[in-house]
Amino acid sequence: MPHPDTLPNVTHRLVPSPAGRIHLAEQGSGPLVLLVHGFPESWYSWRRQLPALAAAGYRAVAVDVRGYGRSSRPEAVEAYRTVELVEDNVAVVEALGETSAVIVGHDWGATIAAHSALLRPDVFRAVGLLSVPYTPPGGPRPSEVFAGMGGEEEFYVSYFQEPGHAEREIEPDVRGWLAGFYAALSADTMPAPGAPDPHFVSPGKTLRDRFPAGRLPSWLSEAELDVYAAEFERTGLSGALNRYRCMDRDWEDLQSFAGAPVPQPSLFLGGTLDASTTWLADAIDAYSTTLPGLRGSHLLEGCGHWIQQERPDEVNHRLTAWLDDLPE
Repeated sequence: MPHPDTLPNVTHRLVPSPAGRIHLAEQGSGPLVLLVHGFPESWYSWRRQLPALAAAGYRAVAVDVRGYGRSSRPEAVEAYRTVELVEDNVAVVEALGETSAVIVGHDWGATIAAHSALLRPDVFRAVGLLSVPYTPPGGPRPSEVFAGMGGEEEFYVSYFQEPGHAEREIEPDVRGWLAGFYAALSADTMPAPGAPDPHFVSPGKTLRDRFPAGRLPSWLSEAELDVYAAEFERTGLSGALNRYRCMDRDWEDLQSFAGAPVPQPSLFLGGTLDASTTWLADAIDAYSTTLPGLRGSHLLEGCGHWIQQERPDEVNHRLTAWLDDLPE
């Protein structure tokens, strides 16, 4: 892939938002499709969707979520609450001169996209979710749920909670850590069945101790890894990790939406080898209630977590077919 700033026909800009400024990459013209990435990525994770959506007649816009890349990075942990990120997305739509958009997210971006549609149905007319299923707000406090997982081992979300803790593991070798994390959740490089689960940390160990070493997944070149690593080497990881540190705050903020469905037209795409779809299989089974506007739910056989990068052609086909079928 060429340098991210020189991708053909992609325009970069900064727009005002409650975070300060949001960086975005834009290609094409037509109805607006806002693309929201997950952890630990950036707008660049949509590099294979921008040209496909543009060619299909859409204005495709991939953002750096606050705390990532060239977007602003507020210091306070509470600045990364879902309600704040939703307002960033609204601000991007307004800054682009639009009144509505389709929003599509992957990983944390899927949760942000779903909550954007839930909280601001006046702006987000449809929602696409990749890898992480929609689960309505409510239920037990997240920190209590995660603390009960894994027995003596620590679930990665709990491991991320203490400010500075995960940063001390990751930041001395950002590139190596990212390579291992991406490989751990990719179909062609993930640990074999029965191997220690990379979502958990043994007592006194690090998350990285369970990552596969020495081989990049097939979807990621050395040059592409350099792009991701360079961004996090410049920004650090605290902004990205603060999203995890707001889960209990989100639980409190969204109490009035407990159990609420997202009624807009929706799409879900996941991978059969992704823990997000196996652990949350009940959430997928509940879509008739939680996503009453669902127009397609597809599990890609043999695909891991990084779905739009692992299987770009199939994802692009599913996305554009869904978009083409949406009401004006």
